[in-house]
Amino acid sequence: MHRAQIHCCWLLFAAGCSAQATDQAPQTTGTVTFFEGARLIVGDESAPIENSAFLVENDRFTRVGRKGELEAPPGAARVDLTGKTVMPALVELHAHVGYRKNMTNTVENFTRENIIDHLERFAYHGVAAVLSLGTDRREMAYELRDELRRAPPPNTALYFTGGQGLAMPDGGPGVPMRYAAYGVTTEGEAREAVQEMAARKVDFIKIWVDDRGGAVSKLPAPLYWAAIDEAHKHNIRTMTHTRELADAKDLVRADIDGFAHPPWRERDVDDELIGLLKERPNVFILMTLWASRNEIYGGRPAWLDEPLLRETFPPEEIKQLERSDTDEGARAAWKAGPVPRNVAKLKAAGVRFGLGGDIGGISGGQFFGWSSHMEMASMVEAGLTPAEAITAATRNSAEFLGLDRLGTVAPGKSADFMVLDANPLDNIANTRRIARVYLRGKEVDRAALRAKWTGGSSN
Repeated sequence: MHRAQIHCCWLLFAAGCSAQATDQAPQTTGTVTFFEGARLIVGDESAPIENSAFLVENDRFTRVGRKGELEAPPGAARVDLTGKTVMPALVELHAHVGYRKNMTNTVENFTRENIIDHLERFAYHGVAAVLSLGTDRREMAYELRDELRRAPPPNTALYFTGGQGLAMPDGGPGVPMRYAAYGVTTEGEAREAVQEMAARKVDFIKIWVDDRGGAVSKLPAPLYWAAIDEAHKHNIRTMTHTRELADAKDLVRADIDGFAHPPWRERDVDDELIGLLKERPNVFILMTLWASRNEIYGGRPAWLDEPLLRETFPPEEIKQLERSDTDEGARAAWKAGPVPRNVAKLKAAGVRFGLGGDIGGISGGQFFGWSSHMEMASMVEAGLTPAEAITAATRNSAEFLGLDRLGTVAPGKSADFMVLDANPLDNIANTRRIARVYLRGKEVDRAALRAKWTGGSSN
């Protein structure tokens, strides 16, 4: 199936999952709340709505506008957000849930309870949906995904799964996730693995095309061409982990949908790759810079002392983020390196970016939720504007995942949003100044979650 047909199918699917906006007056049955006074960042790079007003009925936005132009219906609860900024909740496209627990990272940690804990941590930080990309342990992950999709519990992000992904035998991600992936050696095996995941209704398929510096065998081109082709026959999008420019070019020719790890952290992209991406404007890129955070932040970064980080992570975990050196020149060297140059080239070519921090992976650490905000900050360091980074983390990522109901604040969308104490358009770090989080129209009980993690009181 051609990419345009794939895109159309996803839009039709997403539209079917989304409530339609209505021009009729909202009914006042159920829970109706009128929010007013905030600066509202819609999530589409348009100018914010100052002194906004919006109506949430049950789990949906039903009216969005300016205070004074919209009126609260009779019986609606009212919430004054004067002085605050509202933006859509985030959509995280590259996580590996289940393996991390406290200071450990093991297969034994991959339990229902631990996955839910990670989804709660994402929710605490204003993440509405999480794609666990290619390392989930089969039966339990699918069963939990279906359970949570039927009845999403409060205080949790939505859970999407990329199943197991494909690689050469023993060529998947690092331990302990190494053997989660399908190991395939023929085109037939690659297609069979995709067919099995399609039967499980995976939300994405990840393909590892990387020899990890010669440590493992790299998936040959005929196998990933077959896997991508088979995935598109089942209307499933594909994302790749690759490091070399030559492989990236061939993957674009093979009709890959997105890059989980762009191959340009160590080298400059060339005109050939830029030309291929211009020919295929639906290919998206996740920068995945947070996993290599020490390349960006020289010395001891001030954010190590931010309240949000210390609210839910113990000192021994936070210590892992500290650098052993204090060379402030590291930051300047990174900014003069290939990443900012490549981001400028890709932006000029019209490439679209999404949010993906590789959190939970070997290098991405265990900072679920916090990492998504740091990835946005890293994207700004790399050359996006705050508005572009927010749009990448909200509207774009929701679209890449096929979720029409998420990503922006608009009538008919799911009421998933963050209330911030400061404006992130002035400083992207302000996304971390979270006052409240609402998912599916209900406020996340952040105090109760914090008390559970720290052993303190929820008051």
